[in-house]
Amino acid sequence: MNTSPLVLGPMMRFVDGTSASIWVETRDSARVSVRAEDKVWGARSFSVHGHHYALVEVEGLVPGQVVSYSVEINGTRVWPDPSSGFPSSKIAALNPGQPLRMAYGSCRTSVPHDESGNRTHGVDSLRAYALSMAAGGGQPWPDLVAFLGDQVYADSTSEQMQQFIRTRRDINEPPGEELKDYEEYAHLYFLAWSDPANRWLLSTLPSAMIFDDHDIRDDWNASLSWRKQMTAAPWWHERIVAGLTAYWVYQHLGNLSPQARAADPIWQRVADHRGETELDLSAELDNFAERADQDPTSYRWSFSRDFGDTRLIVLDSRAARNLAPRNRALLDQTEMTWLNGLMRGGFRHVLVATSLPFLLPMGLHHVESWNEAVSEGAWGKPAAVAAEKLRQAVDLEHWAAFQKSFHEVAAMVTEVADGERGPAPETVTFISGDVHFSYVSEVERSSGSRIIQAVCSPIRNPLPRLLRSFTALTSYGLATPVGALVARSAKVPEPPFRWSGVTGPWFVNNLACLEVADEGLKLWWLTGVVRGDDHLHPQLEGVASLTLAPRRTTRVSSEP
Repeated sequence: MNTSPLVLGPMMRFVDGTSASIWVETRDSARVSVRAEDKVWGARSFSVHGHHYALVEVEGLVPGQVVSYSVEINGTRVWPDPSSGFPSSKIAALNPGQPLRMAYGSCRTSVPHDESGNRTHGVDSLRAYALSMAAGGGQPWPDLVAFLGDQVYADSTSEQMQQFIRTRRDINEPPGEELKDYEEYAHLYFLAWSDPANRWLLSTLPSAMIFDDHDIRDDWNASLSWRKQMTAAPWWHERIVAGLTAYWVYQHLGNLSPQARAADPIWQRVADHRGETELDLSAELDNFAERADQDPTSYRWSFSRDFGDTRLIVLDSRAARNLAPRNRALLDQTEMTWLNGLMRGGFRHVLVATSLPFLLPMGLHHVESWNEAVSEGAWGKPAAVAAEKLRQAVDLEHWAAFQKSFHEVAAMVTEVADGERGPAPETVTFISGDVHFSYVSEVERSSGSRIIQAVCSPIRNPLPRLLRSFTALTSYGLATPVGALVARSAKVPEPPFRWSGVTGPWFVNNLACLEVADEGLKLWWLTGVVRGDDHLHPQLEGVASLTLAPRRTTRVSSEP
């Protein structure tokens, strides 16, 4: 049983040149303070369904400044733990003139880091990265790590999570081994972020996050049929409300800049609270989550940040969908208008972070576009029913399965790349996860910006070997011309451009790194490897690397 007044965190979230946001979960109602050098910043906790949280706004930093910090709860120092063996946690204010360096990835399950856990789920690449960074392993420190979906698995739980569920309810009753309510979400996040190595890394490395389906449930909002089916389940309402409430608390709140938080009506309640007792946001957040699920236009989960000459746009490709027949869209019109306003030139690189790859391997792209057309009636009602079952069975619900949205975004990207929206950047690069294999593809162009898709998935949740073969067969080689024929048979419009693989695929657990360098956009992928029997201290190894120089001078190697 956890007896520390600090339950989870500290987590370094939004950081810019003059401020930092540090998130914690506490055991009780508390006053939380962050101390760095001779300065102290504090915040009062707020509560949600019996759990207590605080977000401390550290202000007045000097750009480029790096300082160690500690955390106090009600005046008692609780972080760092001097016996942990990890370095002190630091606040690193961004230097406005420094090129962006970041890490990213998706799909990370929370199972033990012992021999059994590594055998079933592979080595946690994030943890291997944390251990290497703590040891001074030579990797350059990023400015940010972006987690692009499936930070937790609410529908495919570990034995440790199931043991917790059994202490609360009959696991044989719906929703069974899946999560039911906020209390179970809180425990799932604790399992995900409490490992000492990862906890240390997240205390000092700023992070940004966006959900994907497993943060809520597999195939979340895949189609109107899926949504109707889930809405009819008697346990679903509590689940979706708990999932979105927990997401706001554990993930989304830390994405917000101080200015965005000040404009957020829920955070305004926290900031304005002056009462003697702790503010309880349970009812307000539950009502908010219900409204956000029913009306996606009522709240925006997407966000954008500029890092000097690089723009990062992080897209919600799950909650902001329009599932109405004949008007299906992966981004509804409100969200698409927001994205359209941000897709501009004048940057060296435009990065679009979307949990679902925008450019799937072309064979798989054609299959998904065909499936959408058939599901919507291109071959008649019986075929539509069968296609819908296939869509949900094998997850055919990426950008390619929302052709209206795909073509609209492709047009924006092409205009940016052709210099029609300001000076053309060197690259427009989509960074994504979800598919449980990693690869890099590029649109075939002879001028203007390079249009790139760079995928990193999974951090820790590898595909079984049989599914790896199935994925390769449906994505590459003959799958491309065969898929194109099938798509044409359902009268699917041709893609607005062609793309092909630059490197990959690879199926190992891995974490990607990205750096804006003089010679171009550098990308490399890292994985954890166990040496001998030391499963608790994996080593970090390179999987692949490449440099995307302007135009067509890509250099590919097998090591970073």
